[in-house]
Amino acid sequence: MAKVVRIIARLNVGGPAKHVVWLTSGLSEYQTLLVAGTVPEGEGDMGYFAEQSNVVPHFIPEMSREISLKDFATIWKLYRLFLRERPDLIHTHTAKAGTVGRLSGFFYRWLTPGLLLGRPRKVKFVHTYHGHIFHSYYGRLKTSVFIAIEKMLAWMVTDRLVVVSQQQGTEICNQFGVGKLEQIRVIPLGLDLDVFDGGSARRQKLRDELGIDDNTILVGIVGRLTEIKNHEMFLQVVSEFKKIKTSAAAQVRFVIIGDGSLRKDLEDLSRNLSLTSDVIFAGERNDPQFFYPALDVVALTSRNEGTPLTLIEAMANNLPVIATRVGGVVDLLGPVVEDGSYKICERGISVPAGDVDAFASGLVELVSDANLQNKLASRGFEFVRAKYPKERLLSDIRNLYDELLNPEPKRQPQINHITQTLN
Repeated sequence: MAKVVRIIARLNVGGPAKHVVWLTSGLSEYQTLLVAGTVPEGEGDMGYFAEQSNVVPHFIPEMSREISLKDFATIWKLYRLFLRERPDLIHTHTAKAGTVGRLSGFFYRWLTPGLLLGRPRKVKFVHTYHGHIFHSYYGRLKTSVFIAIEKMLAWMVTDRLVVVSQQQGTEICNQFGVGKLEQIRVIPLGLDLDVFDGGSARRQKLRDELGIDDNTILVGIVGRLTEIKNHEMFLQVVSEFKKIKTSAAAQVRFVIIGDGSLRKDLEDLSRNLSLTSDVIFAGERNDPQFFYPALDVVALTSRNEGTPLTLIEAMANNLPVIATRVGGVVDLLGPVVEDGSYKICERGISVPAGDVDAFASGLVELVSDANLQNKLASRGFEFVRAKYPKERLLSDIRNLYDELLNPEPKRQPQINHITQTLN
């Protein structure tokens, strides 16, 4: 049985943590060890999700999101772990784990007595970009350094680069020059859709907790309260929304589901914008099967995304979405049907990143038009149910591993779905 070591920087609240747990538990034909680092204070820990899936991670306390001298200890511990486990394939997820994991793997591959005979250790490397840090996270100099590191790692020690959407692949390969076309595979996210079945029967749970009647339109945003998610823009949108006089405006409330280091600042901003009666901070919740059915519209205001799990989950719950046009959001929402300051797409409304006025206008149209809500929700539901089941994710990764670990003479490479997009 082939052995896989899977590495993620931390099991914090978000799609990547669920992704690695599903892969670890679902690919039973491989002997898989999940390695994770420390979830910093102020971020929600999804260790409970691994436990529910009977996955026991190996923790390296020194590994975390931020760059520090502890990274040298992380690299050393990973190297020793590889010596002990002797993996056939090392699969890293997210930027930090991708860096320390592949550097450790480089040493593991080449620091061997067999090198004198030109025989490095046989191990394959896969890195998944759930998102990327090539814009909107750091300043220009720091970003340039990170891009240079990613280019080096892609060239030196990576067999396949997995992206979660065609748009993301285009950005990474063409715009930023990381990796070569033949290295890239598009493998969309997958999730357990069954947990959302029968959601209408659970609609009142969160509404009763928040004191919201069934006739009020509830607009929600779901995600960590961090800079990249841009909840500040969401609050500014709510403020602008209130200024646009519509019959629907008085019947709309807003809820922020999630927690993080910016919560106090965002609560202060909400008070300064006189939104305390309009916006509810619901905090972090571990019951998506209950809170999504309570919502009528899901919003996303991020500056940068891979493929946001919250939009997939919203669509799986038959909800219309409105989102900033970043990363894999473009692929999720589909082709443009009506153009303007905001775009009505096949499966949702997209808005230029940072454009508060356009977002507010698009939101007004969405909450005022029940027919539009139903059309977008229905198309999104059908799309996600067809394209994003967990079983498809497991099958795609299984095929990728088989391609790397069991090469056949003159075997045709797996179809690369972004070839036409990137050429």
